[in-house]
Amino acid sequence: MIKIAVLGPIPRDTIITHLDETIKKYGCVTHPVIALAKLLEEDGTVIPVTTVHKKDREGILKLFSPFSNIDTKAISSEDDKGTVIELNFVDQNNRIEKQTACMRPILPKDIAELGDMDAFVFVPITDFEISLSTLVHIKENMKGLVVFDAHGPTTTMAITGDRYRKFWVDMDEWLPYIDVLKMNLEESQACWLKNEYVSEEMVSYDEGKVDHLDDMAAHVLKKGITYFYVTLDSRGCVLYFYENGGIKKEFVKSIFMQNVVDTTGCGDSFAGGLAYGFSLYKDPIKAAQYANALGALRTQGKTFDVFKNRKETDALIRQYYSDI
Repeated sequence: MIKIAVLGPIPRDTIITHLDETIKKYGCVTHPVIALAKLLEEDGTVIPVTTVHKKDREGILKLFSPFSNIDTKAISSEDDKGTVIELNFVDQNNRIEKQTACMRPILPKDIAELGDMDAFVFVPITDFEISLSTLVHIKENMKGLVVFDAHGPTTTMAITGDRYRKFWVDMDEWLPYIDVLKMNLEESQACWLKNEYVSEEMVSYDEGKVDHLDDMAAHVLKKGITYFYVTLDSRGCVLYFYENGGIKKEFVKSIFMQNVVDTTGCGDSFAGGLAYGFSLYKDPIKAAQYANALGALRTQGKTFDVFKNRKETDALIRQYYSDI
């Protein structure tokens, strides 16, 4: 039986899509949790770890109730602190964000009963939501693989609630406690370009700028990361790892979807797919294939019905990759 914990916020989201449709739902952690529940079926358990407002607890539990393999014991409303987010998409991939309420950070005490996990998936969306002490605790006391999404430490909020991209200045303090590091291209620039002279041109996101990735990969692998993934929007993802004494670089193409409805939660879903692929196969390429599949499926609708069981997901993967 596979056991995967997913740690981060479950925000009460209001989303205005690039098609000018308004969607209200619970987000972030819910995407990989439900995607994993559908993949695992009777073969595993998913445990969301988060803190929420008391008034949101019943709705969140109801959302997870159709899935008998989702264990909700680590969803806490004791402190009555949750996350509320407004997302306004200006195009398919870019959005203006506002945060009007904050969860408390996830601490070692919140995972005290999760020592037998095969994987821990961290999907923070703001820089305060995961305590470094939690990662240290896992590394020192637990065996589960740590999959970490860099969206949180590269995002901060002002007292007005406006959310901004930021440099992950203390990244090197975190890297020794992460096994699989995942980020998108914009986040990679926010992690790496802090090492250079900062100019207005440099801090503007450039979707064509990938020349820093090889140097960044060499750095994070040296600091302790085992697998480093960078998603490249609709192109796919690139991954780096050590092999035969050198650094291996692999590109895994995306799974193309004709009609994109909502990209919210794609990165979170991708991280969940990585955890599933590693838990099942211990293989970085197959993990990327599942990650791409869950990210692609997430774009296909407004609800969680977009996610499929393992048989259906494997059929989708076989359309694009020949080795599964």
